Amino acid sequence: MSTLTPVQSRPAPASVWTALGLVYVVWGSTYLGIRIVVQTMPPFLSAGFRFITAGLVLAGIVAWRFGPAALKATRAQVGSAVVVGLLLILGGNGLVVLAETSVPSGLAALLVAAVPMWVVVLRALTGDRPPLRTLLGVLVGLAGLAVLTSPGLSGEVRLSGVLLVVVASVLWSLGTFSGSKLPLPTNPFTGSAYQMLAGGSAGVLVGVLRGEHHGLDLGSFSTASWVALGYLVLIGSVVGFTAYAWLLRSGAPLSLVATYAYVNPVVAVALGALILDEALTWPILVGGAIVVASVGAIVSTERKK
Repeated sequence: MSTLTPVQSRPAPASVWTALGLVYVVWGSTYLGIRIVVQTMPPFLSAGFRFITAGLVLAGIVAWRFGPAALKATRAQVGSAVVVGLLLILGGNGLVVLAETSVPSGLAALLVAAVPMWVVVLRALTGDRPPLRTLLGVLVGLAGLAVLTSPGLSGEVRLSGVLLVVVASVLWSLGTFSGSKLPLPTNPFTGSAYQMLAGGSAGVLVGVLRGEHHGLDLGSFSTASWVALGYLVLIGSVVGFTAYAWLLRSGAPLSLVATYAYVNPVVAVALGALILDEALTWPILVGGAIVVASVGAIVSTERKK
């Protein structure tokens, strides 16, 4: 970034908002896509196929755009990418996919919105001292999570599914935190391709161990599930990440880029209600509003440091 000229480091506002809009809508819509996929497809096998395919596509784009040499990485870098991929793709995303077999997509998105809170907790446990306002935001967010889990406690949705999403958000946070500490490939697209391939392969393995392949009938998969899976591969994984990576590398303000953390769940809840007719109960509305507000406070505080 230090080698860029001032003009290059300040992308056109229209380009920034186009890329940010893609991240808002695409990543917010992935929860809806997952919910439609698991209506007729096995969770881990479908998620594994998604990320293996997306990883291969992304690796092909890297080789085409930057040359085959851009895919090279040291053993330590590949190992780090595998670890992060297992945490993010297998743990973070895989458990969300499994949970959405019983949990509404909007509720899942709101629970995952707590990721910035868990990252702050991990930082505090490793000796960092977040600002007081950040810690207060975490406490408020935890109260919001308590409200969001009430549908599971009252029996409106499966408590096991709600807890799976909470564990998934913690694992995603751990993967995000680890990614900032471990040696990853210099090219972020290369690192993400390896993470997708590692996490996707592990997802297929878990699916096989769970017996998801027994009696598997491709003809029983609905057209809607196939379309949703294709959307998740090409749009959710490849296009969404490319737009996000471009924002980070273009010099766009980080405070603006970080707003995806509390816009995505709002998009997910709206799409779930409009397309799948998911109920907007008071725990989802109140708890979701608390979590989104707390995440917004955490993000704005951290970006001012």
